[in-house]
Amino acid sequence: MADGDALSVSGHGDGQKEVVAFLAALAGGPPIETHISRVFLGRDTVWKLKKPVRLSFLDFSTLAAREVFCRREVALNAPAAPGLYRDVVAVVRRADGTLALGGEGEVLDWVVRMARIPEDDFLDRVAARGGLGPALLDSLADSIAAFHASLPPVSDWDLGCAMARVVAGNALAARDAGLDPASVTSWERQAGATLARLGSHLAKRAASGFVRRCHGDLHLGNLCLWQGRPVPFDALEFDEALATIDTGYDLAFLLMDLDRRAGRPASNRVLGRYVARTGDAALVGGLPLYLSARAMVRAHVTARMGERAEAEAFLRAALAYLRPSPAVLVAIGGLQGTGKTTLARSLAPGLGPAPGALVLRSDEHRKRLAGIAPEERLPASAYTTDAAAAVYDALASLASEALAAGHAAVLDAVFLKESERHEIEQVARHAGVPFAGLWLEAPLEVLEARLAARRGDASDADPAVVRAFAARDPGPISWARLDAASQELAERAEAVVNAAIRA
Repeated sequence: MADGDALSVSGHGDGQKEVVAFLAALAGGPPIETHISRVFLGRDTVWKLKKPVRLSFLDFSTLAAREVFCRREVALNAPAAPGLYRDVVAVVRRADGTLALGGEGEVLDWVVRMARIPEDDFLDRVAARGGLGPALLDSLADSIAAFHASLPPVSDWDLGCAMARVVAGNALAARDAGLDPASVTSWERQAGATLARLGSHLAKRAASGFVRRCHGDLHLGNLCLWQGRPVPFDALEFDEALATIDTGYDLAFLLMDLDRRAGRPASNRVLGRYVARTGDAALVGGLPLYLSARAMVRAHVTARMGERAEAEAFLRAALAYLRPSPAVLVAIGGLQGTGKTTLARSLAPGLGPAPGALVLRSDEHRKRLAGIAPEERLPASAYTTDAAAAVYDALASLASEALAAGHAAVLDAVFLKESERHEIEQVARHAGVPFAGLWLEAPLEVLEARLAARRGDASDADPAVVRAFAARDPGPISWARLDAASQELAERAEAVVNAAIRA
């Protein structure tokens, strides 16, 4: 129905009753209710009506406020998902008593008008059916990285004080929701201690421009497939302070949700890909607190919804994210096609703090330094000695940042030169963390066949490249030499890493 079209509605109830009846007739069914909105689903259009409520964290009680926040919602969300958010329109009563969308008449309320998204295209639904495959996870990370890059930094923001308010607010909400008082008190104490340790880290994040007016509610239910790619929607529009946060805290809601819904490998992959697109390895320093706070949000929200078992599971997760886990540096080298990336992604989720070790892949970071997407190809002329040195320097720097923040890292590169291997070993020594070097080997014909079959990967290597590298002398190799074609590769690699951690 276009602006100006109208429907007759019987009854003149107070509040939004008349508007609700009008929109329900327009949509052909009753709305989906949340505690702050009513969402009416038409065949190809959605109308979102904000409820006239006043809560501790928002005030939609006046008509003027609802218009302001409808317009704010569209302004925040439309850039990330062009065409999904259409406009804001008034529900008016015409002179003849009929209600209409737009046009002349008494304004009864305001609605956000959106395109209809198929239910199966919401990413929480995709996760529930096991549909978050590697390509979609990479695209999801790319989308969030681009979204964060589009946001201007916020200056003069005390991130430490902001996170202290988050901790206190979550603890209060958890108690009000009836969660176990002893567990909530324990969480508040541990979260406060973690926050105190992160003081300099948070100050550096703010000074480095990573505080931005973010989405604020970036879980899988607020992401969907739109025009063939995952996009965020329904950003938190009613509290600027609550949404002015570290980009790492924004990302952490997604990582936590993936960890709980799709498993740690999925969360770990999105973390690695996000860092590959942004170069922001330092964000891992805040993850123990950030993941924990996001899990606590879920705990008290689900408790208020009466889902006690799920609330208790989120509360346990909130506590678990704060438990310290030792950092370690793992480097995986070997010729192209030996399966370094597959092994890195297999090992990483089980190493260090959640969601596992940061995977730093040379092929992805080479493309980042060149300013292109990982799957775009570089010409052979781009593979110079200087360019290779810049890539290895970048990997060493990013690994150092992660280790300094108490996180673990897994490096995935050829490491053909003895000097490259030595430099990475020195990174671990300087950080004072265990180091495990893994060297993968396989017959040349196996590697050539693998590379010939590879499609849509960040690596540009082909059979000719691996033959050229195989002709070079890597020098003495002190790393654990493993058969890349063995069915027991992952188990043997894990044993080497565990031995290094115990040593």
